[in-house]
Amino acid sequence: MTAPRAPGSEPPGGPRVQGVTAPTGDARPQVEGDVPSHVEGEHPTPPVAGEPAGAGAIWPGDDLLDAVELGERGLARRDLEAVLLVVDEPVPAVDLAAAVGQPRALVEELLVELAGEYARDGRGFVLRAVAGGWRLSTHPGAHDAVEAYVRAGQHSRLTRAALETVAVVAYRQPVTRLQVAAVRGVNVDGVFRTLMSRGLIREVGRDEGPGQATLYGTTPAFLEQLGLDSLDQLPPLKDYLPEGIDLADLQEHPLEQP
Repeated sequence: MTAPRAPGSEPPGGPRVQGVTAPTGDARPQVEGDVPSHVEGEHPTPPVAGEPAGAGAIWPGDDLLDAVELGERGLARRDLEAVLLVVDEPVPAVDLAAAVGQPRALVEELLVELAGEYARDGRGFVLRAVAGGWRLSTHPGAHDAVEAYVRAGQHSRLTRAALETVAVVAYRQPVTRLQVAAVRGVNVDGVFRTLMSRGLIREVGRDEGPGQATLYGTTPAFLEQLGLDSLDQLPPLKDYLPEGIDLADLQEHPLEQP
């Protein structure tokens, strides 16, 4: 067990950095059979800014996260927060309840609890009931900081995933997220958010099929970035298709996988 200390004294194992105890070089290395250090009130050392991390290094690690014991309510709360982090539109409580496998009454209670907690703590994000559902968004008071970050990012290069996605939108527009995901073979929700925040794609309508999915297209800013006057000036797509792939067939069956 960790020895008690007088108020104001240094914690055992070295100084604390942002609430985490950094072990000194004299600390005994943990061997098989030892009780994990976090059980004794200590935590792994966080990475130091500017220093290269080890291969695949992540902090805090999964072992530290898994060591936290949660009751049934705590697990439901954790799963609910995780789902809210990945949704890109307001989700009704009944759908959230189905996603986390909990009764609707409990989920509604947790949503109100989380929304109140975030507001009281002055977090950088808020949870709000809007448009018939619940969604996380940035705190209104953090608008200037968020805007500065987004504007700075508009001058950085797009990732390969973003370039591939905007290319699919440009050549297939108007197109739904599902159609773009089918072409790329991966989820594109995060990339779509990036492209929309950069002003390169936008909503242009609704699909006439079941569900009336949102249709997306490119923006004038997209043309400006490429130095084009219109989409007609885009290079012919057939020049970039692999040998043996027919453009007409690809356009008629965009969701078919090879």
